[in-house]
Amino acid sequence: MTPTTTTRTNAPTPTATPPRALNASRTTATATRVLRQLAHDPRTIALLILIPCLMLLLLRYVFDGSPRTFDSIGASLLGIFPLITMFLVTSIATLRERTSGTLERLLAMPLGKGDLIAGYALAFGTLAIIQSVLATGLAVWFLGLDVTGSPWLLLLVALLDALLGTALGLFISAFAASEFQAVQFMPAVIFPQLLLCGLFTPRDNMHPVLEAISDVLPMSYAVDGMNEVLRHTDMTATFVRDVLIVAGCALLVLGLGAATLRRRTA
Repeated sequence: MTPTTTTRTNAPTPTATPPRALNASRTTATATRVLRQLAHDPRTIALLILIPCLMLLLLRYVFDGSPRTFDSIGASLLGIFPLITMFLVTSIATLRERTSGTLERLLAMPLGKGDLIAGYALAFGTLAIIQSVLATGLAVWFLGLDVTGSPWLLLLVALLDALLGTALGLFISAFAASEFQAVQFMPAVIFPQLLLCGLFTPRDNMHPVLEAISDVLPMSYAVDGMNEVLRHTDMTATFVRDVLIVAGCALLVLGLGAATLRRRTA
């Protein structure tokens, strides 16, 4: 009698449903964790909040004998300083998460890339709000920065600049292997924008090639938006355009940061 053989069919292993791109509770939990870690790093907090204020204070008394010079460039630097400091701190802090293995463990959890990027952006954005409020208040009400428009519009641009710096820092951290490399990205990403944004000379006075390049750099519109508040009492169409471009660039770079977010190991 020939024994009958039975073939066992293995049922397909159910695959985990990937998490949605964004979830409010996961995003808030990520932001809370980042803020809790930053709370144990007072030097980073001081760099984020105090350095822009100290730079503005120093600049004011550099031009102590020429307050109009401070008025002409102070508003622009009010947006540039937060952008630079948020870029530097965000890129280094995010890279530290990558190299320490924290990001590796988080990506192994049911946590979407969008949740991670949005959580980091929310945490550093909270600090950016504090930074922008203190720097704007110091410049306008203590250092006597003379602006024709509303100081609240000045604060809006400063905040958007800080958020743009946060987005750029999150994005750049994906391409650095060490904190030293993250710092090295500053001359490549920030300094060209600083030279071409119109701070040192009007952009229409530049070589046509450089002017064309400056037209696609977000810092140029940040400076233009500050200058609009400096010169006009009401919100102009140019100001709205500049604000929308800076905000759009920040969202675009955050999207690119989510796209480049990956695990270090297979």
